[in-house]
Amino acid sequence: MTPGRLVGVGLGPGDPDLLTVKAVRALEAAPVVSYFAKAGRRGNARTIADRWIPAGAEELPLHYPVTVEIPFDHPDYAAALSRFYAEAADRLAGHLDAGRDVALLCEGDPLFYGSFMHLYVRLRDRFPCAIVPGVTGMSGCWTAAGEPMTWGDDVLTVVPGTLAAEPLLARLAAADAAVVMKLGRNLPKVRAALAAAGLLERALYVERGTMAAEAVMRLADKPDDVAPYFSVVLVPGRGRRP
Repeated sequence: MTPGRLVGVGLGPGDPDLLTVKAVRALEAAPVVSYFAKAGRRGNARTIADRWIPAGAEELPLHYPVTVEIPFDHPDYAAALSRFYAEAADRLAGHLDAGRDVALLCEGDPLFYGSFMHLYVRLRDRFPCAIVPGVTGMSGCWTAAGEPMTWGDDVLTVVPGTLAAEPLLARLAAADAAVVMKLGRNLPKVRAALAAAGLLERALYVERGTMAAEAVMRLADKPDDVAPYFSVVLVPGRGRRP
């Protein structure tokens, strides 16, 4: 039997209208649609793709065993996620072995900080794979902010807010322009690092960029340190321009 194909489908930053034509075609043709979600929830990826998934498609939700309940750098967190990805890969392999293509939904771009990558590297040597790129979340956020990010020779630095305080500060202090991802409970640390690097006045906070509840403001004007998963901090560059 010819094995099925794993297709990583980039959904873009949140607005369903930002799916590419190729992504829509991949969803409409897939007999099995899989997606990540927190246990007990439908998941953001599934919500974004809602209008494009055919009624006859079999759905395969993959529920994370843990999200923020354990610190990401704790050994138990890594062990739980490792088991989860191995088991999820086996579930997808069952369909692929049976000759069914599987479209795995990916918020943003599949190869940029995405959970898709953990299954892709486990399956790519066993099954044919394809990847449909998507608009990145950070691109959607700086578009929502309406702020040019890089000029001339500016170097863009993308930093996860999960970094420890010292390396986080070092990366930001050396940046011409920066995007800080993975905020959540890391926002106070990120704010302090930006202030120490002299970048707080330039920093913009974008929450749920391109989505219905989108919010954009100067980080210095944000009155609290509450940041959902879908939020970033932008530091626009000031490089060479004519």
